[in-house]
Amino acid sequence: MKKVILITGASTGLGKVTAQLFAAKGWTVIATMRDPSRATDLDHENIQVLPLDVTDLAQIEDIAKKVTANAPVDVVFNNAGYGLVGALEALTDEQIVRQLNTNTLGVIRVTKAFVPYLRAQGRGLIINTTSIAGLTTYPLGSLYHASKWAIEGWSESMSFELAPHNIRIKTVSPGGITTDFMGRSLDLAQHEAYTPLFNKLMAGMDGDNSIIHFSTPEQIAEVVYEAATDDKDQLRYLAGPDAKAAYARRVEIGAEAFRQEVAERFAV
Repeated sequence: MKKVILITGASTGLGKVTAQLFAAKGWTVIATMRDPSRATDLDHENIQVLPLDVTDLAQIEDIAKKVTANAPVDVVFNNAGYGLVGALEALTDEQIVRQLNTNTLGVIRVTKAFVPYLRAQGRGLIINTTSIAGLTTYPLGSLYHASKWAIEGWSESMSFELAPHNIRIKTVSPGGITTDFMGRSLDLAQHEAYTPLFNKLMAGMDGDNSIIHFSTPEQIAEVVYEAATDDKDQLRYLAGPDAKAAYARRVEIGAEAFRQEVAERFAV
């Protein structure tokens, strides 16, 4: 029997490329997204496209019930999410709530909906897309960092909770990815009091000295496939050279020294 993976946020970027990769590897892929009419390049005999808004609890519970009724789900890949950049006082309450609802509560709610089914079948794997932004921080990303750090800590705690039921949980933490994350998937809020810092942040992401070195979504998808198939009792998978370098540096010199390096880099 083919293995089955359910993917959230599969309409574009990493989610779509991961769906294509797993389908090519012979998996049955349930590719979910808010608007299936936007699905492109997912016409494959192994891919089924279904609607799912990870901020809609009723829809989450309904899809978990429906897809597990057809066949056991081997992997749930929580990938839906987007970036929010801006000073805290520039953000509206709507932006704050939407960020946490999507990036954090969406992951938690989808996982909660599937755990009873995974526990009943006696096995399962949950993979969460976090980010190097869930292991380090930079200026003007406080809400995005909060949403990703939350999932890192939550995933680690859940690994103990689910282990007795033969359910594993893993995180894939990419650095920069050459997708539309910096376009369609980025919400930007500006405030004139923080314009100098914003300009420094943008300058720090440009040129040879950039803190971001972009990987292709195909490269990150391979890390997701590794996490899904290596059968290792491993929680975190760093994905991309920039993510690996930043995390290694933080571990090497310690959290406080790393914070000081970031402050010096952006002259704050």
